[in-house]
This record gives sequence, C-alpha cells and structure tokens, in this order.
Amino acid sequence: MKQLKNTLYIMTPGTCLNLQNENIAVRVGGDEKVRVPANTITSIYCFGNITVSTPLISFCGERGITLCFFSEYGKFYGRVEGPVHGNILLRRRQFAAMEDVNQRTRYAKSILLGKLASEKGFLMRMRREHKSGESVFNAAINKITGIAEELRESISVDSMRGLEGAAAAAYFSAFSATLTNTTFTFSGRNRRPPEDPVNAILSFLYTLCKNDVQSALEGVGLDPAAGFLHTLRPGRPALALDLMEELRAPLCDRLAIALINRGQITEKSFSQLTPPVLLNEEGRKTILAAWQKRKGEEIRHPFLEENISIGLIPHAQAMIFARVLRGELDEYPPFYWR
Repeated sequence: MKQLKNTLYIMTPGTCLNLQNENIAVRVGGDEKVRVPANTITSIYCFGNITVSTPLISFCGERGITLCFFSEYGKFYGRVEGPVHGNILLRRRQFAAMEDVNQRTRYAKSILLGKLASEKGFLMRMRREHKSGESVFNAAINKITGIAEELRESISVDSMRGLEGAAAAAYFSAFSATLTNTTFTFSGRNRRPPEDPVNAILSFLYTLCKNDVQSALEGVGLDPAAGFLHTLRPGRPALALDLMEELRAPLCDRLAIALINRGQITEKSFSQLTPPVLLNEEGRKTILAAWQKRKGEEIRHPFLEENISIGLIPHAQAMIFARVLRGELDEYPPFYWR
C-alpha cells in the first residue's frame, strides 16, 4: 500500500519557496522560517501571493511533487506537474469504457449508490447524536432510501444525475439539524460564491478533497479528466469529481460539522459574513490543520479489509478503479463508511 506523505500548505502572503539541498526552504520577508525535507511531501498548496523559485518547480516536476495554486480564499487556479507517467494501456481501457454505454452506466451507478449509502450512514449517525432532529433525519433517510431503489433500476446516466440531485436536496434538507452551534445556520447547498459560512467551509473542504482524488488518479496512471458521471469539459477533472462523490459525506461533511459544533470555526474565522462569504487566513489554517490531522487517522477499509490512513482512501479507490478497468474485478466497489 502507498505510504501517506504530507501536503505542505503555504498561506502567509509574500512567502517565497526555494530549493535547498533537497529541502523546501520557506522564507517570509527574507527570513527562513523552516526547511521541509522534500521526501516527506507529496503536494504543495500555495494560497494567495506566493513565490516559487524555478529550481524548486523543476525539482518538484522531477520528483512528482504537485504544486497547486489557489486564491487567498481557496479558489483553485491551477496545478504545475512534471511529465505525465500514465499507463497508456490502462488509459486506452479507460477511454474505451467511456464510449461503452453499458460500462459507463455501471460505473456511474456504483459511484452514486456509494454516495447515497454514505449520506444515509452519515444521517443515521447524526440521528443517534441529535435526538431533537429525529423526525427531520427520518424524512431525509427515507427519501434517500427510496431514491437509491430507483437508482438501481435506472438505465441512463442522465436519469441518474436527476436522481442524485433529488437525493442531494433531501440530504442537505437535514443538514441544519446536525448543527448544535447556533451561531451558524444552513438553509441549503450553494456555491460560486458561497452565501453562508457553512457553505464556505464545505466548498473549501471539497476543493481539498478534489485535488487529493485527482493526484491519486494520476498516481495509478488514470486520466482524471475522463469521467463517467460528470459532463466532460475542457480542463474539468471529471473522473476526480466522480470518485469524490462517495467521499464527500465521510471525509468532508463530517469534518465540517465537527469544526463548527466544537467551536473551532467561529465568526472570527471569516473575513466577511455576507455573500460572498470568505474564510480568512486563520479560518483556512484551522481547517487545513484539522484536515491534515484527519488524514493521518486510520480506518478499516471495507473492501480491502485492511487498516489504512484516511488520507489514503482516494489512492485506494483509484487503485481499485484501475483494477476494474483492467478486468481484475467485475464491479467497482465504492467506498462506504458508516
């Protein structure tokens, strides 16, 4: 199994990153703050006005370290990577599967059934912890259960997308009942831009998850743009968005709720609370620290039946999906965590 390495998050404006004897030197205002051994890093995320030296860019390309650039508020700008090392034979199978209606439908259905199972499991757990919202949780759980049955009988990806939308509406209708911190309210999922703090947190976590899934897919030789569920568009990592669906509730939504209910994220974590709602530097640092800590925790993978770090779940699912495309497995087993 792949070893979990760290992601280096750079958020202080004016920071300069340089290469020093196979170490990543972090300088602020001309003073070196820290040196990080490059062999412990898999990705570097730069937020805002960050300078990266050309030698470091070259070094990262050679060593397979991904450089990701974001606005200071977490809007994704782009990635810098070295030469593509994808397996052309595996990618040929991936592209052929995209053109095969039966395979495309099967994979999309498996992914969405996994997503609905994770959402249902999340709400069932929240129902046990928040007795006052039992009726709200029951309504959403029953709705998702019914949609899952319809999904099993669906024969087209377009109809599956419609069912997924209905399930998402039911899922997020119960989301506010998970919040015990009454400072924040939630009336539904929105984005571009987020209109409330809860949506701002979710959007930020989803961006982090999407980049981890994309890196995992590239690591096993798959094309992250060649997906089965999401519409194909230039520059859109459709397959990364596909596999991310089953990970939203267990990896991102759980963490968002925990950060809010524990008071780790407060009104002071945002630069403004009116649309567009934006996390400030301290808010992003809090989320990133919690995200990195969470990735280091271990769980029992339901399909592999071995203990792995949470941060390796995207890599495990990418590896399993590659096995399915090679014909080593008959069906894709989505990740499901109660």
